[in-house]
Amino acid sequence: MKPIWIVDDDQSIRFVLEKALLREQLPSRSFTNARDVLAALEEDKAPQVLVSDIRMPGGSGLDLLDQVKAKYPGLPVIIMTAYSDLDSAVSAFQGGAFEYLPKPFDLSKAVELIRRAVEESQREEVADEAMTEAPEMLGQAPAMQDVFRAIGRLSQSNVTVMITGESGSGKELVARALHKHSPRANGPFVAINTAAIPKDLLESELFGHERGAFTGAQTMRRGRFEQADGGTLFLDEIGDMPFDLQTRLLRVLSDGHFYRVGGHSAVKTNVRVIAATHQNLEQRVKEGVFREDLFHRLNVIRLRLPALRERREDIPMLTRHFLQQSARQLGVEPKRISDAALAWIGQFAFPGNVRQLENMCHWLTVMAPAQVIEPKDLPPEVAVTETAPALPVLTGALPLTEASATVPVPADMAVLQKLPDVPAVLTVLEGGWEQGLEAEASALLATDRTDVWDTLTARFESRLIQAALTATRGRRIDAAQKLGIGRNTITRKIQELGLE
Repeated sequence: MKPIWIVDDDQSIRFVLEKALLREQLPSRSFTNARDVLAALEEDKAPQVLVSDIRMPGGSGLDLLDQVKAKYPGLPVIIMTAYSDLDSAVSAFQGGAFEYLPKPFDLSKAVELIRRAVEESQREEVADEAMTEAPEMLGQAPAMQDVFRAIGRLSQSNVTVMITGESGSGKELVARALHKHSPRANGPFVAINTAAIPKDLLESELFGHERGAFTGAQTMRRGRFEQADGGTLFLDEIGDMPFDLQTRLLRVLSDGHFYRVGGHSAVKTNVRVIAATHQNLEQRVKEGVFREDLFHRLNVIRLRLPALRERREDIPMLTRHFLQQSARQLGVEPKRISDAALAWIGQFAFPGNVRQLENMCHWLTVMAPAQVIEPKDLPPEVAVTETAPALPVLTGALPLTEASATVPVPADMAVLQKLPDVPAVLTVLEGGWEQGLEAEASALLATDRTDVWDTLTARFESRLIQAALTATRGRRIDAAQKLGIGRNTITRKIQELGLE
């Protein structure tokens, strides 16, 4: 890991932070002024995180922030400030500061803040590396070629695009491709799933908030529209956006102005909006839950992304690609797959689309016993029977089965922990977990209890969060991202559910 740079003319501050980071096994490097930092940036690689005081001889922390962000826009910068400088610190957010640290600070909170910045930095590095190394999209099927041609035609346009398609079909990949091949490619790409954020937090996530706008708003925070200024904002699952927020969104799309929550000054932003949904928005309009004027504003160009079952000829290529990808993530030799196994996979319905195929390949990389994957190695849901399908398989689909099956747990659980997004290793009960939940609910409802909803919801959320934290080895930010919820939401849920 790259070191954390500390910039402060106060030797005691530098010493305390250095020792605290050393105890956390986080490397650090200290500077006494902004001039030395800028000189070091010319000679060395950028740090993992920059922690800087505001008032220093030879240049302020705010000036340093501006110069660092111009060269390294993804570098998290934490501004340290005395209470008398809070107004200056708040204005630093407009320059892209990650957070501010008021002096005098609690050392444990300072380390926690720095660790959050490190996690944010590492996640951005992984995302950038993945976008650089991996092919944007794969597909030879005619339906996918139509999508590729549409992306090409839109490459020099800033027009608003609506992407429709089933969950897991790759709508965000299309949005990223539209951004990468647009005139805004050098600007930020910011994505937000509007269905995954609670209604009371979504407005602040989109438009930001002023300090003191609500309980807990201790600082001014920029929303996604400001973060995406000069670039692209991807609004996923737009059909689930609350009705009152749809009005605010329409105003931004109309004139590019909005107000932060609790703010009185209009903020101007220059953002290209790409929206996506798996729902029928025309039907949502008829039902009165989606604004018709917003629908027409978003529906300038519509791209329909085909489901995986509509492009079965791409399944072999995608399968081999995901097996290679999983092997790289694990640092193991890529597994090969036989034509017979591909034939079985090709006849599966894939209700989860490309995302489900990717997860299946993660599972096979860990669970398949040999280097060559055969039909008998496939997961239970593929439903291998004695009658083999014909090759090549381009059409048709086997129905999903409800057969009970127990997946053995491998001895080397460390391998599983290294793999992101690997499906849970579970005993699949006949009828699925939904029927088990229904049976549990029925049993509780038959009693005199009046807290069935809270009880089952708490148990469900606890297991879901625990599984996500296990998959991310305790990293809350990564767990929240995988669950599709906000960082503050997962922290609040952990406290409410007693999972500390």
